[in-house]
Amino acid sequence: MRLGKVVKSNSHCDYIVQVDDAMDFDNPPQADDYGFGSFVRLENSDRHWAVGLIYNSQLFNPMFLNMGPRLSSEPDPVFTPDLITETRTLLWTILIDNLEQNGEKPYGIHGIPKVVVPVNTPVYRMTQDEIHRFHLNSHQRPQFCYYSHLLKCGGTFAVQLTQQVLTELINTNLFTGADQRALKVLCKELSWKSTMGAMR
Repeated sequence: MRLGKVVKSNSHCDYIVQVDDAMDFDNPPQADDYGFGSFVRLENSDRHWAVGLIYNSQLFNPMFLNMGPRLSSEPDPVFTPDLITETRTLLWTILIDNLEQNGEKPYGIHGIPKVVVPVNTPVYRMTQDEIHRFHLNSHQRPQFCYYSHLLKCGGTFAVQLTQQVLTELINTNLFTGADQRALKVLCKELSWKSTMGAMR
């Protein structure tokens, strides 16, 4: 599902996505489609650029605190110009690298992408299968190598974002045995640090 397009970047791995609206598309995404912690892929018809995680959002409304003159009565519809809604929903997205193709089986590269994603690149929500593939390495073994990257670059809610990703990965049972136990230990340790930090 297409969510929107890249409109700006704050850093090499921190991009802002403008959500498509009804003025541009017949079936724009709904609020549940781009929630906190959603995995997204940035790609166009030419190439796949990167995989990202939504870590923040902002509602942009240019009419907020507009102190211009107001009409004292209902305007005459004959002389009223068409008004275009200029409100926008913006999504802050942290890039966590990309998907590579190995024959028919894509696999994930975890870290910071080397390339700069162009403006206007379409952004899509990833399916469960794509998320699963991203968390497999080139040998089709489970991997989770962007843990520290999320904690450093995930913004104000970095801890909550990382906890949510860990919990979702644990619940999918993609990881088994020692890998699954390691994820649970990471999640518990992060939760403990977050709780102790809040008590200080």
